[in-house]
Amino acid sequence: MTKLESIKLETQNIKQIQMLKNKLPIPTNEEKQQGKQYDLEDRTFDFAKNVRAFSKQLPKTLANIEDIKQVVRASGSVGANYIEANESLSKKDFLVRIKICRKEAKETRYWLRLIDVGENSTVEKHRGDLVREATELTSIFGAILRKSE
Repeated sequence: MTKLESIKLETQNIKQIQMLKNKLPIPTNEEKQQGKQYDLEDRTFDFAKNVRAFSKQLPKTLANIEDIKQVVRASGSVGANYIEANESLSKKDFLVRIKICRKEAKETRYWLRLIDVGENSTVEKHRGDLVREATELTSIFGAILRKSE
């Protein structure tokens, strides 16, 4: 393959990635007014911030301290890898990063479920909300993968 053919192929891959990004659902005005998040970068950022806020409410047991470290890392990695995917130079790189996003969202869900919240029902509800969001993010990244391959 010549250098020119390689550049043309790379340009086509970048255009395909941009087309895939444009296929994400566009929220209606009603959905925007309800405050639903549709910018995935913002959504993953908010998710990581919410996990950090949740971790501050937890009892500081030896097990929780270690699990909190893991859940904080995994939740932040979801958004960081999504940003990397958006900046990818090839379709292959894009797919790898999206797979990592999906994997980190699943891992975050695992650590959230493992953490001991004690007897606090408010913290338990917060955890349930975060587990649901991690599940939704996993599904979103899975859908992006299916549509991209």
